[in-house]
Amino acid sequence: MSPSVPTRFDRDTAVEALGPGRYQARLDPAWWIVRGPNGGYLAAVLVRALEAAVADPSRGLRSLTVHFLRPPSVGPAEIHTTVERVGRSLTSVTARMIQAGRPQALAIAAFSKPRQAGELHHATMPEVLPPEELEPRKAKSAVPIHALYDERPAIGSGPWSEVRGREALSGGWIRLVEPRPLDDALMAAYADAWAPAVFATRDLETSMGVPTVDLTVHVRASLPPANADDFVLAIFRTREAREGFLEEDGEIWSRDGVLLAQSRQLAVLA
Repeated sequence: MSPSVPTRFDRDTAVEALGPGRYQARLDPAWWIVRGPNGGYLAAVLVRALEAAVADPSRGLRSLTVHFLRPPSVGPAEIHTTVERVGRSLTSVTARMIQAGRPQALAIAAFSKPRQAGELHHATMPEVLPPEELEPRKAKSAVPIHALYDERPAIGSGPWSEVRGREALSGGWIRLVEPRPLDDALMAAYADAWAPAVFATRDLETSMGVPTVDLTVHVRASLPPANADDFVLAIFRTREAREGFLEEDGEIWSRDGVLLAQSRQLAVLA
């Protein structure tokens, strides 16, 4: 689902068909962080190409894993896709982002129609104040991507806080500064948009760079949800940092308590 008037997110994640299974994107520096483009932004661009390759709007993204090989540069990039299998309800597809003949990122994804089956709901949305009662985060750095999201910290702390706790736990309400309906590409972006949870703990000193090795997103509810351009609650936690790597687990909730997505990434402790 796309807005009637394209937003910056739509323009900066758009892909153009070059031929069978081949697409071109243009990577915009507005989505840059410390050492290159934000991983969630790259994941969103890859989702656009993967969706085009699947070519079946009834099959939504269910699983996406992206391995980031090296930081891409500003400008054009090609995405080569392969539909690996089309089943009765699930399509498996892969993608490779290439610049100057070198692979920058690899992705594998599964798209599926909703399936009729039993349900289990043990995950619980944390109780937090609504976004209207929280102050927007004021960026204290020149990281470009911070200007594109409206973030309302509600859980834990982070680089914007003068006091850090014991837990590597951080989160709050988030949406684009230019609100648009939530779709699979934007969900992938949200999964890596918040500052790393490890910045919230006083038990580990880090620089401002925590480069992502791989990012996995599981979409748990059909999109768009009700109130599709509303804030979502994003929560991230790190439990282990060892031998130069850390994990980060995430949950993304709708305002009315639906678990929309779960994520996990492995990152380098810089």
